[in-house]
Amino acid sequence: MIGVTTCKQECYNFRYFFEYQDREILAEKNMISVMNLRRSFGPIVAVDGISFDVNQGEVLGFLGPNGAGKSTAMKMIACFLAPDSGTATVCGHDILREPVQVRQSVGYLAENAPAYGEMTVGSFLSFVCDARNISGKARKEAIDRVVILCSIQSVYHQTIETLSKGYHRRVGLAQALVHDPKVLILDEPTDGLDPNQKHDVRQLIQKMAKDKCIIISTHILEEVEAICTRSIIIARGKILADATPKALKEKYQLSLDEVFRKITQKKSA
Repeated sequence: MIGVTTCKQECYNFRYFFEYQDREILAEKNMISVMNLRRSFGPIVAVDGISFDVNQGEVLGFLGPNGAGKSTAMKMIACFLAPDSGTATVCGHDILREPVQVRQSVGYLAENAPAYGEMTVGSFLSFVCDARNISGKARKEAIDRVVILCSIQSVYHQTIETLSKGYHRRVGLAQALVHDPKVLILDEPTDGLDPNQKHDVRQLIQKMAKDKCIIISTHILEEVEAICTRSIIIARGKILADATPKALKEKYQLSLDEVFRKITQKKSA
């Protein structure tokens, strides 16, 4: 009897181990889960009950006309704005119950990334490390890494207020990457960059995508085709389409630009 009981217990432990491992693997793959997020500003419904998942290795392009709700949705996922209803999880952490853990898991580049103009680029990145409790050798390594990744060596000692829009954007990207987050939420990451800089940032996003989950908001449709594995089209706070850029073009037998106009104009009509 003892032998049978021990065998049963070992089988149970063995099964539990693999079930636990499966849950861990699933949680790792499904890095963002958005469930019926809604947000209004007075009488205006900015985000109207959207739901979607994003997995590790995906680069999700968030597309929509101005005022569609893209930035509002991204702010809620990144815990910079509270939803009126609904919720989301990031790396298994709920945005309502565990906002600190969510912020630790996310690198967020806002549309108008905040920065202290009187600070040099180096002192600003050091300030961001302080805010994220990165110190000592780890701080130097983190700053060195993002300075090279974002190609901002030449402006490292300049004050932020003297930077061009393109360099200002790259510094914003550097602060989003400094803690090497699992999830990146990037609002118009190539805005203000010249063609060469856009190419470099796109290559960087593709390189990072293997180990991360990335959401980018952009108005540049060629950017979506170049780097996004999937695209969501949103208008008036609602998701109108969710598919790969290739699948959208094949479904409508149109270019992505024409698909975008067809879907969003139909909704507005």
